[in-house]
Amino acid sequence: MSSISMRKTTLAAAGLAVAGTLVLTGCKDGNEEAVPAAPSAPAAQSSAPGGYATPPAGAPSSPAAGGYDGASGAPAAGGAGAVAKSGQAFKIGEAATVPFTSGSKSGQLALTVTSIEPGNPADLASLNVGDKVKGQTPFYIHYTAKNTGTTDLSFASVGHMKGVLDGGAESGVLLIAGKFDKCPNESLPSGFTTGKTQASCAVALAPTGAKVTGAEYWGDPYNNLNNPPQKGITWK
Repeated sequence: MSSISMRKTTLAAAGLAVAGTLVLTGCKDGNEEAVPAAPSAPAAQSSAPGGYATPPAGAPSSPAAGGYDGASGAPAAGGAGAVAKSGQAFKIGEAATVPFTSGSKSGQLALTVTSIEPGNPADLASLNVGDKVKGQTPFYIHYTAKNTGTTDLSFASVGHMKGVLDGGAESGVLLIAGKFDKCPNESLPSGFTTGKTQASCAVALAPTGAKVTGAEYWGDPYNNLNNPPQKGITWK
């Protein structure tokens, strides 16, 4: 991953959750680190329609194989379906076509949030996160990623999926390094070429009594802060 991409990922991660929740990394070794979440606007505001009035930073001015047209939002040759616009909302079960970049790999994916399943706080016991998730209930966001571009995305990492609480605010996020059977999340497999699909999962945290009722994808370019700023796409 380039240093520019790493900086963009770091900046985007700072807005994962609203104040009062935690972004956690669990490595199952008892050395998990809790990071206070930065303030963030309610995710409900992300559902306003919008488009690419100007190309996102780093986007091509014309379509490239497996990519998208940053000016119009149209898919490139070899892609399928119109690319989701900034802030666009989908129903759970609907596919959203998105431009995709991970390190040196770029292409196009169709992302579909298939279900949001409530978990039990006891599910997290094996992660050794202890009091760091006290008062939080895990919810499992199940989604699929289908390669609708023309490039091989082997071993790329999708991620960038978070929850939306029933009140419209963003949920907390639990980032896990290692295996977690309740919510498996692995890199795309070898040979992830056009038409291949992989199921994945993201862990969202809700305060006791609240529910995660929606999901938001905030990968590049939907985390772009240029003028006009781009917003994530949502499912509910």
